[in-house]
Amino acid sequence: MDLGIAGKWALVCGASKGLGYGCASALVREGVNVLIVARGAEALQAAATQLKAEAALGAQVQALAADITTEAGRTMVWALRRDFDIVITNAGGPPPGDFRQWDRDTWVKALDANMLTPIELIKATVDGMAARGFGRIVNITSSAVKAPIDILGLSNGARTGLTGFVAGLSRSKIAAQGVTINNLLPGAFYTDRLKSNFATNAEKSGKSLDEVADVRRKAIPAQRFGTPEEFGEFCAFMCSQQAAYLTGQNLLLDGGAYPGTF
Repeated sequence: MDLGIAGKWALVCGASKGLGYGCASALVREGVNVLIVARGAEALQAAATQLKAEAALGAQVQALAADITTEAGRTMVWALRRDFDIVITNAGGPPPGDFRQWDRDTWVKALDANMLTPIELIKATVDGMAARGFGRIVNITSSAVKAPIDILGLSNGARTGLTGFVAGLSRSKIAAQGVTINNLLPGAFYTDRLKSNFATNAEKSGKSLDEVADVRRKAIPAQRFGTPEEFGEFCAFMCSQQAAYLTGQNLLLDGGAYPGTF
């Protein structure tokens, strides 16, 4: 299927690896030009090299090592390119813990990364999208928005705040101007972050990495972890011409792990 987005420009955050890279990869293979952003320069350059090898239809790949969660980082992005047709917001989740031990600075840091930064990126790009009659914004959030996890209070709070904001904005006048805004909620995908969580749990429990991973895997009806590649393909479809009637939605990719009806 031709997604009808070749030649568009996309900003993909946290794209040096994992889910962000999966999204960038799927987009360049559709002929979309991408600016990928991440903090780690070495991993980012390696990602850019691989994306250039994957790119179809003459798609361009630009890379910027910057912290997108800061005003300085965003200023660096706008200095390279101001207008984007597609924006994929993505930032690592805040650490788990007990809310009794989180001070105001801890909360503000979580809100900056997982709520306020996506809002700033939307604010900087959405009007240009509306003026051109096409825009796709996809926020990578978390399955915890749908099924909160007690030790992930920082993530639950910040990402749910973003979800509420998007619910309103996506249904404003921009919906009639060709701009869609949706949230993509990943469950357990086999990324470095998931592997790190397994290592932490193994150390705490005294079990092996394989044992910890197997327990998690068996709790998923699909009996496997998701891959960044399939996550990226789904994200690319959300950015397509065919997805023009999809907006204001929270799409859960978790292999059936969420047990609810709605």
